[in-house]
Amino acid sequence: MQTKTAELLIAGDVYTVDPARPWAQAVAVGGGRILAVGSADELADLAGPRTRRIDLRGRLILPGFQDAHIHPPEAGLEMTRCSLQEATGASDTLDQVSAYASEHPEAPWILGGGWTLDHFPGGTPTRQELDRVVPDRPAFLPNRDGHGAWVNSPGLKVAGIDRDTPDPPDGRIERDENGEPAGMLHEGAMDLVERHVPPVSQDEWERAVLRAQEHLHSLGITAWQDAIVRPENLATYRVLAGDGRLTARVIAALWWDRHRGEEQIDELVEARASVGDGRLRATSVKIMQDGIVENFTAAMLDPYLDGDGRPQERRGLSFVDPERLKGYVTRLDAEGFQVHFHAIGDRAVREALDVLEAARAANGTNDHRHHIAHLQVVHPDDVPRFASLGVTANCQPFWACLDAQMRDLNVQTLGPERVGHQYPFASLKRAGARLAFGSDWSVSTANALHEMHVAMTRVPFDEPDAKPFLPGERLDLETCLEAFTLGSAFVNHLDDVTGSITPGKLADLVVLDRNPFADGDGRIGDARVILTLVEGRPVFTDPSVGW
Repeated sequence: MQTKTAELLIAGDVYTVDPARPWAQAVAVGGGRILAVGSADELADLAGPRTRRIDLRGRLILPGFQDAHIHPPEAGLEMTRCSLQEATGASDTLDQVSAYASEHPEAPWILGGGWTLDHFPGGTPTRQELDRVVPDRPAFLPNRDGHGAWVNSPGLKVAGIDRDTPDPPDGRIERDENGEPAGMLHEGAMDLVERHVPPVSQDEWERAVLRAQEHLHSLGITAWQDAIVRPENLATYRVLAGDGRLTARVIAALWWDRHRGEEQIDELVEARASVGDGRLRATSVKIMQDGIVENFTAAMLDPYLDGDGRPQERRGLSFVDPERLKGYVTRLDAEGFQVHFHAIGDRAVREALDVLEAARAANGTNDHRHHIAHLQVVHPDDVPRFASLGVTANCQPFWACLDAQMRDLNVQTLGPERVGHQYPFASLKRAGARLAFGSDWSVSTANALHEMHVAMTRVPFDEPDAKPFLPGERLDLETCLEAFTLGSAFVNHLDDVTGSITPGKLADLVVLDRNPFADGDGRIGDARVILTLVEGRPVFTDPSVGW
């Protein structure tokens, strides 16, 4: 018999993501956990004189969202610098850079980023354009996907980059018709300039993570897997977790240095051991196996096409030799790490699956829950392998549409057959794969509701009348909600305590201003988060809630 008194009794439409009882009308919370789920009458006996009661009058209560692939430290840092996420075109981008430079005359470098590839021809702005607005000091501005950086002439000069500088093995220096550096550095070529950028202080990193956390809580996100955690990021998370300022649950995916080999695994083991078992864990390792389609570095089985539809020589880059990678991942798997792959092209996806298959053959099955993120182009032969190997499909749904970047930079270079292999979310689900959702913020929005809307419609969020992209790959609302809650909780090894509204689990909850399941209640993307709870305590509250 239940003897505890609820500290919080919250009533509304409750979608639990628990197959044992998908719907309820109230949730009782006490001691940071869910005491009971049911109707208001069933939970009435749990209320006491000090119980806080909230009647949400038909608004939707959900498990807290979990983002399976995101970059909060870098996103938060960008928010404090020259952020170009909201720029509407090339001219506006340059105007914003100019304004930021004028407002910060003391800054030795102009840093920030987040500009959009399709705002510039071929996705490659020039140093001359940037020189016009920042002529007096170096500027280093990564684009929104982080796979390339726009640099002005002073920035190139600091790094000593000229027409004779060779491309690094894992990157490319964009060059003009005369062979001179054009101002765009792709993939590993970014390091040539970035190594000269003033280092970020520990205080700056802490402010960045806290700003990102505040933003994510306002969107209902209560946990995430940080997809690139370098030593300085892990140190920041440790400080914030240690003094209680980290209110989210964070799984740190430790960065695999592709320029090194197996010798770094001992360091990764040591880094994992430096973190406790509280809200921060360092149990995953992130391996970036290829780049992106837009700059021809995504690893493809067949060549890219030129403007006339003819095959080029380029097939993209495998950042880690696939045969060596088998040994690395087999060792990581044996050490108990989860492996989190970045794979955009169909060759990179196949290489990741082959590597995980080799690790399973060597070590046997386990519960490490390896996953592959992005999955832009997946060969149909590889779709069923996710389920057979127990590999989670870590999907970033906001890109699964014919937006300007897809239309202008991807369709022609991939060709019609491979265009039809992009973001096969429904095919993966039909084949039995487990889905987890992540945003890749700040590459795209961190708003899970907007992400789910694109997954359901396959049209750009801001182009509601656009033609759906591969409509057979659309997902339903229940699948999307599960992917952003229980699916990501599974990847994060948090599904035993979060991910569904189930008695005994932690009271990590989110409330929407409407119930998108209700007839005539509009698009899921029109909904808005009004309350976010972590262990029953508010980390974001909209004034309309009356907390």
